[in-house]
Amino acid sequence: MTAPIGLARTQDTVQLRVLSARRQEPEPEAPPRLKGGRDRYFDLLRALALVRVVFYHNFGWFWLPLVFPSMGVMFALAGSLMARSLSRPALGVIRGRLRRLLPPMWLFGAAMIALQILDGWGPRSDGHPTWWWAKLAFWILPLSTPPYADELPGFHHLVEHTWAAQITVPLWYLRAYLWYVLFSPLMLRALRRFPVLTLFTPLVLSIVMNTFFADQEFIYSRVWETANDFTVFGSCWILGMAHGEGLLKKIPQYVLPSIAPLIMVAGLWYLRTRPVDPTEPTDIESWPIAQALWSLGFVAILLHVSPSWEQWPKPLERWNGLISLLNARAVSVYLWHETALVAAVPLIDPLWSIHFFYANLQWLLASQWFTLLVAIPLLGLLLLAFGWIEDVAAKRPAQLVPYARRRRGRRRAAD
Repeated sequence: MTAPIGLARTQDTVQLRVLSARRQEPEPEAPPRLKGGRDRYFDLLRALALVRVVFYHNFGWFWLPLVFPSMGVMFALAGSLMARSLSRPALGVIRGRLRRLLPPMWLFGAAMIALQILDGWGPRSDGHPTWWWAKLAFWILPLSTPPYADELPGFHHLVEHTWAAQITVPLWYLRAYLWYVLFSPLMLRALRRFPVLTLFTPLVLSIVMNTFFADQEFIYSRVWETANDFTVFGSCWILGMAHGEGLLKKIPQYVLPSIAPLIMVAGLWYLRTRPVDPTEPTDIESWPIAQALWSLGFVAILLHVSPSWEQWPKPLERWNGLISLLNARAVSVYLWHETALVAAVPLIDPLWSIHFFYANLQWLLASQWFTLLVAIPLLGLLLLAFGWIEDVAAKRPAQLVPYARRRRGRRRAAD
């Protein structure tokens, strides 16, 4: 049965009105970007920090930690990511962080312990066999600095007798990182309730410790070195957590750019007042208070800028592969770069006995740039041999070279 003409017109009118109303309604907003995506700005800072560490350990230039305080930056980035992750149960987050950190260190430790034993290190090296075995546990869980030999024969003087001490220098970072991860749930809770107090507590503790207790005998103990590193960079870690929580966006935009330079100036002033050898430049990394102040101010400026790139700006697109590689192998680069630098020396030394090199290229053999040039391929080989453990630890498909290639087709289509 056909509906009456008037009723049909009425229904058509109602439908037209509904369609018109739907057109006038605002379209639903796109879902917000998921947390945990790649922040290219953070990737760039992490890559710069790693490169700066390698250059500093090779050249020893005192001004490098001033131009870019890598340790403070790396701890701040890790703190920001840790705060975002703690939206999930804390125990699972801590377990995940340890799973990513410890396997690369275990592989590094197995190689270092084996090499030291081959070079004459053993339970009777320090006169306390029982304590020697007990300290090896720090290679499993680095709550304190893992043990190493201060001096060794150097494989019949092939390398310097302090090679083990040089290679294990980066391990303090892993020790400090572990403690930050373990305390992060408590620090985040304190940050939410008392943000200013929580942020500056590590800095104040560092100032007190290194002002009133720096001349005491216990500063050479394991407890002191762990507590000192924790306080020096603790404010950087907490500032990174504040960034990850979005707390920095809640304060007026002029606050951080106004306060951060003052904190940095305080660090420089402290550094300038230290009694040092006038014939040598003062290294800020030798003075914890100066380093803590300078790093905190520098990190505050970087986090204030924080553009949070989802995609690379065009000038940086060409560096995507290298930056991605450094980020995918960050722990391995940090652990093995000293090994490459130490191993480069005995590879260069035989060239001095070749007449052509000795007569014409002494400047090259004596150059630290040449040492770096030899060390970079060595580091590449070490990453090929041991870097895959980071993929396994992160539950990713293992890759020998995680180099992200540019997708030219998409770029042309976009252009």
